[in-house]
Amino acid sequence: MLLSLLLFIALLVAVLYYRPSLQLGSIILIIGTFVLTAYSQAMWLVLFPTLVIAAILNIPRWREQALTKPAYQLLRRSMPSMSKTEREALEAGTTWWEKELFSGQPDWEVFAEIDLPRLSEREQSFLDNEVEQLCQLVDEWDIEQRRDLSPEAWDFLRQNGFFGLIIPEEFGGLNFSPYAQSRIMSKIASKSPTTAVTAMVPNSLGPGELLVKYGTEEQKQHWLPGLANGTELPCFGLTGPEAGSDAGSIPDIGVVCKGEFNGEEVLGLKLTFNKRWITLAPVASVIGLAFKLRDPEGLLGDPNTVDYGITCALLPANHPGIEIGRRHNPGAPFMNGPIKGEDIFIPIDWIIGGAAMVGKGWRMLIECLGAGRGVSLPSLATAGSEMCYLTVGAFARIRRQFNMEIGKFEGVQEATAEIAAGAYTLEAMRQLVTRGLEDGAPAVLTAMAKYHATERMRQIVNHAMDVVGGRAIQLGPRNFLAIMYHTMPVAITVEGANILTRSLMIFGQGSMRCHPLLFEELQALQLDDEQAGLAAFEPLLLAHLGHSSNNAARTLVYGLSSGRGSPLPVDTDAFSKPWYEKINHLSAALAICSDVALGTLGGSLKRRELLSARLGDIHSELLIASSLLKYRNTQQQCEANDVHAHYALQNSLHNAQQALLAFCDNFPQRWLGVALRVLCLPIGRRYKAPDDKQVRLLGKLIMEPNPVRQAMKQYVFLSDNPEDAVGRVETTYQALLKVDPAWQAFSRARSKGELGDASANLDSSLEEAVQQGVISEADVLPLKDYDRRRFDCVLTDDFDKL
Repeated sequence: MLLSLLLFIALLVAVLYYRPSLQLGSIILIIGTFVLTAYSQAMWLVLFPTLVIAAILNIPRWREQALTKPAYQLLRRSMPSMSKTEREALEAGTTWWEKELFSGQPDWEVFAEIDLPRLSEREQSFLDNEVEQLCQLVDEWDIEQRRDLSPEAWDFLRQNGFFGLIIPEEFGGLNFSPYAQSRIMSKIASKSPTTAVTAMVPNSLGPGELLVKYGTEEQKQHWLPGLANGTELPCFGLTGPEAGSDAGSIPDIGVVCKGEFNGEEVLGLKLTFNKRWITLAPVASVIGLAFKLRDPEGLLGDPNTVDYGITCALLPANHPGIEIGRRHNPGAPFMNGPIKGEDIFIPIDWIIGGAAMVGKGWRMLIECLGAGRGVSLPSLATAGSEMCYLTVGAFARIRRQFNMEIGKFEGVQEATAEIAAGAYTLEAMRQLVTRGLEDGAPAVLTAMAKYHATERMRQIVNHAMDVVGGRAIQLGPRNFLAIMYHTMPVAITVEGANILTRSLMIFGQGSMRCHPLLFEELQALQLDDEQAGLAAFEPLLLAHLGHSSNNAARTLVYGLSSGRGSPLPVDTDAFSKPWYEKINHLSAALAICSDVALGTLGGSLKRRELLSARLGDIHSELLIASSLLKYRNTQQQCEANDVHAHYALQNSLHNAQQALLAFCDNFPQRWLGVALRVLCLPIGRRYKAPDDKQVRLLGKLIMEPNPVRQAMKQYVFLSDNPEDAVGRVETTYQALLKVDPAWQAFSRARSKGELGDASANLDSSLEEAVQQGVISEADVLPLKDYDRRRFDCVLTDDFDKL
């Protein structure tokens, strides 16, 4: 009996795994069960339900009564109605590789066709010249003291097109790719986060992008040339005192009416708004504004519609009635402040896109948030992480305690290994995400990028602060970490607070946009005509059952084999093969867990934010792992590259596994959670965190001039000026590399008391070291120069008064 039952389960798994047609699969199962029954009479207990289920699935009338109608009624009651705003948010943007990962069956041939982005000659020239010059011009400590960019920096930004990176060339802009925008912002941020934020806003969520995509020709001709050359400086008013991450709840109102403009009576609207936290508001000359539009008198031509929903308009900042308030203080000195107005009349033509775009603002904003979420904020995070890699890695080798480089202490290596892997991860993410943005506006992808890039930056910067210690907390022009530390909360908070981005957006949008059937099913369930809804729902339900059962079978098979034998890209090398297989396993596990959660919890899953966040974490980590594989394969093939990639991949898949376990362990129906855990991880935890050996290896590598460090240098501005914060560390590090063998020999001999009195000055000790043959005469002057640099490098600033 036991053997027959195991063979039946194997047959069932095989049918579900290979997924033949419903009829063929039913025949195979029935014949197989009959054969097994001949060997074990007890298999009649399996044969009878197999026949009943096969009959229900294959006979249309039985299927409708026993399966389709009950499922339809149950889901129709449990699924919440979809508001216009929610529908617009779900329909906005596109999907990309993240959809393949969510399906449970990623098509690796599609992935193989993805080429990471490259800069054009014009973009590379801009980085090498204009961006380089800007970085040399600005100084973050000076900006911090004056609480603003210098007039020279403002002029340089305007005169060199930094505010028009996304504007088409026909309007005077540069029309750079998302990757170029990210590289530009990263390089600026590596020298001055405040300057980067200032340049970033006009090129992310703001009037420029909205005008390019949706503006009328007249609006484009009027505004875009000024925005491109910097004579017009924009801001965008979306958030307010009671509408932050929930931007759809904005209370700001525009009421359609007639009024006087330029001496004539025209159709327009009266605006009342109160916005907060608006970057560039204190210096803006043009204001983009989001508000809810009402037309109580039917002046727009539709007497049946009063509430049109969110709409976007463009107003000159000096328009009568607009009040730009005093500056906020977000912890970094970029311009940020409130704007408000009451009963301000504007003509209807000031709506972006004109009257035709009334009520379509939410969709416009969702599609345009991609630049902020996918380009701007991840570029800040990537720059911060790479600067931590370069500066903290160097400092950990320069700074000595107990006569040893602090970077050789295992406790420190635990932090520096995370910095190294994190910086490598963020660069890989940046390249894949900006490639995705070239193909459209993938809302789920960019939400993942924003959340995980900024969260990883937070972890990396905190690790960096721990390593550098007191040197990092004393403010002053020598400090290469503090400004980054102060700026970090801004990236965590804006463009959707990270908590809500993780707990609501990534899986909430991801399940609807990335699932191959869910959105269509929801539309069928919400049809007013029940018969039409039932007819549309049945084929979707059957397809969904096939999709879920196939994913369940593959999850079990891959869980037992760690994905071995699953589909791979062609020409996969030995390093990448096991990682692709593990991603296949976790992708299938994500798909079946998502289906079970959606099927059993329905609309209440919205409120189960801890569960949905964990599913979003699995999805995100699979995307991150994909980006790591793609990036690793484009870099110089060497041991250092593989060590970084291996650590980062292991970390990412371990994180995905932990999220999967937490999801199963906390599932409301405990028996179902246990079943899912057994299905997904039938032989227990498969994906371990990096071990101590990997920590030591990567902790050592971050201090060395390895190829990964050399690659990161091209993405940032790494000063060689020994008088500024970063340049002081970098030039000292380079000096150490030149004298390191002699310095190590001298330090060891001195610590052992082999050079006479341990309290002797450096000159005496060096002279003794030459006499004993520890170093050569030629080493003395370079070692003296290095020791001077070393001591200067570990000093902190002090002031007469504060």
